[in-house]
Amino acid sequence: MIKRIWHGWTTPENAETYSEILTNVVIPAIEAKAIAGYLGIEVLRRDLESEIEFITIMSFRSRSDIIAFLGQDYERSYVPDVARTVLKRWEQTAQHYELCTKRSHKE
Repeated sequence: MIKRIWHGWTTPENAETYSEILTNVVIPAIEAKAIAGYLGIEVLRRDLESEIEFITIMSFRSRSDIIAFLGQDYERSYVPDVARTVLKRWEQTAQHYELCTKRSHKE
């Protein structure tokens, strides 16, 4: 499994708007592409002093599935225009990691 990790930052005033765009527009658009090997997405949020950081972690079965999503330049960030309107800044590329170990604790 490959994890695709990307960071974006927005102002405190735009954080809720960006969260809604991500949840209601960007993620559904990705899911609508029906990419073989796309396993899901996680969104993390961290409030900083003067901005809000968002991290997305997308899961794919293989690197070739990411290439099916973005093409040969698969490391470039995927930031639709609607998201760009409220983001303050974002990483131009995403990082890709192979999942080596996953453990869960059962209660």
